[in-house]
Amino acid sequence: MSDPVSDVRAFNRFYTRLIGVLQEGMLSTPYTLTEGRLLFELAHGEAVEVVDLRRRLGLDAGYLSRILARFEADGLVRRSRSTVDARRQVIELTEAGHAVAADLEQRSDAQIAELIGSLGEVDQRRLLGAMGTIRELLGERPRADLVVLRPPAPGDLGWVVQRHGAIYAREFGWDESFEALVARVIADYAAAHDPRREAAWIAEVDGEPVGCVLCVRRDDTTAQLRLLLVEPTARGLGVGSRLVEECLRFARRAGYERIMLWTYDRTVDAHRIYKRLGFTLDEEKKARAFGHDMVDEIWSRDL
Repeated sequence: MSDPVSDVRAFNRFYTRLIGVLQEGMLSTPYTLTEGRLLFELAHGEAVEVVDLRRRLGLDAGYLSRILARFEADGLVRRSRSTVDARRQVIELTEAGHAVAADLEQRSDAQIAELIGSLGEVDQRRLLGAMGTIRELLGERPRADLVVLRPPAPGDLGWVVQRHGAIYAREFGWDESFEALVARVIADYAAAHDPRREAAWIAEVDGEPVGCVLCVRRDDTTAQLRLLLVEPTARGLGVGSRLVEECLRFARRAGYERIMLWTYDRTVDAHRIYKRLGFTLDEEKKARAFGHDMVDEIWSRDL
């Protein structure tokens, strides 16, 4: 097994060289990477107190003070006293500062567009997904307002099967028979679903799938909600509730009178969503499934 520390350091060296961070000036300008980031922060917000700016960027107070002094000498920023506390300084960009920041953004956009321009759509999605994973695992959670619900794209139905198998094995210890069940549900949907009465949704954050659900026909008057899943990294963002709500809206538009779902007693997080959205537990019975003794449950609600 390779050394994780060495691998991360090697990636850092590769990426900093790739985007030119090691050059004397950022993007062929007189500004360092830190100065460019500071200009970005000031350009994308209101006037900010220096102490808040330092905290936001994690900069040493003396280092930040020297950068701001240079910016002020170049006419890029102006200082004023806080109206709340006169001991505090407020910083904002001048018109010239906004022009410099806009030029840096344009150069950065052009650099990244050139960098990924040779990649196809699938590879771009892989790249963005990997970047999102790095941000999530190292402490940056996605924002709820960045969650997008969309129809499945090529490859997504395979992702639904794979993630159900992996997540339920890790969290509940379910064996491969559960993944086989999901594969059959997906195969039936992909082969012969009626788009007027059946649909599927993928929840996505930063180009990466983080959840899914299906609405399929049970009978002429009853829809069935199937395969609700939310990635662990996206839990707490309301993804599950949004997926179920979208399923309910579709079922009403499709003319169903009722919707039901089949689940097990182990899926307590999903239970909270179902209860909150008006589902009630209709039936339960002991069952042996996926290598475990569990309780089979049927939930439903009127539409």
